[in-house]
Amino acid sequence: MAYDKTIQMFIFEGNPNGRIMCELSNWNGIVYKISRNEINKFSERKESGYTGIYFLFGKNDDNSETVYIGEAERLLDRLKQHIQDNEYWNNCVVVTSKDNALNKAHVKYLENAFFSFAKESNRFDITNRNTPTRSSISEYDEATLKEFIDNAKLLVNALGYKAFDLLSDENLSETKIKFYIKAARGADAIGSAVADGFVVFKGSKIASSVTNSISGSIVKFREKLMEKKVINSDFEFVNDYIFTSPSLAAAVVMGRNANGRTEWKTEDKKTFAQIEGEGL
Repeated sequence: MAYDKTIQMFIFEGNPNGRIMCELSNWNGIVYKISRNEINKFSERKESGYTGIYFLFGKNDDNSETVYIGEAERLLDRLKQHIQDNEYWNNCVVVTSKDNALNKAHVKYLENAFFSFAKESNRFDITNRNTPTRSSISEYDEATLKEFIDNAKLLVNALGYKAFDLLSDENLSETKIKFYIKAARGADAIGSAVADGFVVFKGSKIASSVTNSISGSIVKFREKLMEKKVINSDFEFVNDYIFTSPSLAAAVVMGRNANGRTEWKTEDKKTFAQIEGEGL
């Protein structure tokens, strides 16, 4: 059962694009969002010298979102190294404990867990060169860290980064309305509206080819999904995948420019736009 949560958010200097501190009531963790050009100001906080994990967020040349997942025994020192290494990223999110209770084994466990979430969610391109090693910890520590992870994910999400959000079976079961596309060149897909976009379900098939008039960006997006193994060589979705809009989902599925609000239809032939007008 999900419970309501109270998030405390402190925006430094009144600038939402700079530094933000987030906490949850009755939680020992603390989360900071810091823009790249304000990393040095993190030194003003005692947590900058703590042990913790961090995420570097940026964008690729094709405008797709990227994330690097890391851990450090002294957070600020490690973040400065990333700047010196000329890796491109825009914002950093740091997760640690208020009393510096996390040790090296804890953060290695957390690093591996968040890497796994990012890989499974498949929302962001992961820029880590290697899979982080998972440390061996006690059952007591593992139980404690699982709760820590849930709270950290909530705050990272609240800051606008959904890299670690999984499309859970529970969320799908709550989705009452399914939409369908059956079109030329083998396109045969099922999808639903979700909180942060439009999900196309595992097993759906995209058109085996594209039209001459299709936007180049859609072609690249289809190719990228195949490179990432979201879609296999049989043009089938291997996993559920969330698109930012029903139109992007429809265009990828149909292999042509498409208005998802009219192309996606229920079993009784109502369009997405009609259902949305009724309140979904």
